[in-house]
Amino acid sequence: MLERTLKKDRTEVTFVLPADSPPGPVSVVGDFNDWNPGVHTLKPRKDGRRAVTIELPGEAVHSFRYLAAGDYWFNDESAGDQDGPNSRLHT
Repeated sequence: MLERTLKKDRTEVTFVLPADSPPGPVSVVGDFNDWNPGVHTLKPRKDGRRAVTIELPGEAVHSFRYLAAGDYWFNDESAGDQDGPNSRLHT
């Protein structure tokens, strides 16, 4: 799930996943972090879900995927758009 907070010249995007699905550590990787795993690792929240917030430029389009343990790549169905095998995010 994606949560967006609009700011003056940027958008804060929070990437949210359930606490244990998939199990183990999960990173969000995309063109905004040069597809480097581990840069944006989801952390536990008080509500039990995992999340990470990233500031992105406003009025932009980004491609991303999640990477879980065991080299398991998956998309965010709430993104609503695809760029080939990747989820697409409009800020």
